[in-house]
Amino acid sequence: MSDPNDLPHDFDEPVAEPESESSEAPAAEAAVAASRQRMSADQNIRLMIVVIVGVVALFFAFSLLALFSPTSATVAALAVIATPIASIVAAYYGITLSIQQVRAAQAERALALDRLAAAEQSARESDVWAAQLESALRVAKVKLDAARVPSTDVDRAAGVDADFF
Repeated sequence: MSDPNDLPHDFDEPVAEPESESSEAPAAEAAVAASRQRMSADQNIRLMIVVIVGVVALFFAFSLLALFSPTSATVAALAVIATPIASIVAAYYGITLSIQQVRAAQAERALALDRLAAAEQSARESDVWAAQLESALRVAKVKLDAARVPSTDVDRAAGVDADFF
């Protein structure tokens, strides 16, 4: 039966890597972070271009209105032209913002999974260390008992009852 405290996750168990590969990991993470920043900068530039094109299109529409007769029919025509342009710019901004938020959430999730894997590895190492200490304490207790040396100090130092071993 599985441990109820074991959390389900969708990644394989971490495999111990040699020291030479782990020294390359920070360089790889730095490269990934740099490419993410470049992607974000590219997205910001594209967003600025879309906004500028939309503003320029609206400027031309208003200038055409000013050059020709500003009647109610031309104002209505301008509204027909300006509304889709503004909607497209707003939709593009919303979609870009959503994509950036999703990417940020995915990056945070990846970091959280890395921290989880490190914590699980640390817990396993702590369990192994505790088992080794308990085994060494049992051996010391057996040797002391075989030598007929009182071992109450060992029991107290271990923080256990005399019947534990």
